[in-house]
Amino acid sequence: MENIIEVQGLRKNHGEIEAVKGIDFEVESGSFFAFLGPNGAGKSTTIEMMCTFLTPSFGEILIDDYKVGKDNQKIREIIGVVFQNNVLDDFLTIEENLRLRGGLYEKNKEELQELIQEAMEITNITDLKDRPYGELSGGQRRRADLARGLIHRPKVLFLDEPTTGLDPQTRQQVWKTIKRMQKENNLTIFLTTHYMDEAAQADKIIIIDHGEIQEEGTPSQLKEKYAKNKLVLTPKDEKLSKKLKADGISFEIMGDSVTIYLESTLDAVGLSKKYVKNIESYEVLKGSMDDVFLNITGKELR
Repeated sequence: MENIIEVQGLRKNHGEIEAVKGIDFEVESGSFFAFLGPNGAGKSTTIEMMCTFLTPSFGEILIDDYKVGKDNQKIREIIGVVFQNNVLDDFLTIEENLRLRGGLYEKNKEELQELIQEAMEITNITDLKDRPYGELSGGQRRRADLARGLIHRPKVLFLDEPTTGLDPQTRQQVWKTIKRMQKENNLTIFLTTHYMDEAAQADKIIIIDHGEIQEEGTPSQLKEKYAKNKLVLTPKDEKLSKKLKADGISFEIMGDSVTIYLESTLDAVGLSKKYVKNIESYEVLKGSMDDVFLNITGKELR
């Protein structure tokens, strides 16, 4: 699969502060890519350079073979951006907002109407087209924001924390829309998020901190390397701790439970059988992307 984004030696200085310190990465065309980092890591600065909002101090960014700083207008024509904060006009209807946005791309009237209709159908907001944006629910606004980002049929869609503040059910609906858009249009998704369950769906993840890439890989690769599986036991009495100590098994006591870290989830079978007389119940927990992020950066993302 070809790369649609290539970043090489990218640096950004704000006076004496080096916000981004020479990073390199690629994004494959049609893939779902997650770019994660704590506040102040250089994540937002990198994205702003990729979207042509900031000029790099050094290095090169190519998007579909167009170079940031040289081909900015061409890049703006092939990327869509959905910001964390709402940017549409509260007093205009969805259709009016989309027509205003689409008009920036110098489309004729018939072509523009076709694009508006297509964007509303993809995001399932056609029945809301005459509603003022300010009267919509949070989930409806997000879908309208996605339609805005799609109005010119971009090749790359940048999503800046697209579901922040939404309830779990609405988040699920928004993601259903995003995944359908990606599949039907071979759209490349470039995501930043504070929800690690969203990042866990990505084809590839990069974690940045202190302006440098700390780690990259697929979710399964990162979890294998940085996230420990756990066996959580609920003991009947204090005898469990004594037996574990006698057997030389490391464990942690957390509240009324005992946690044993596992090399493999299969190890839980033998351990639970061995101590079955000393436990009320047990639970096997697989390592999560939250564990990955915490172990790499030393910080919780939320």
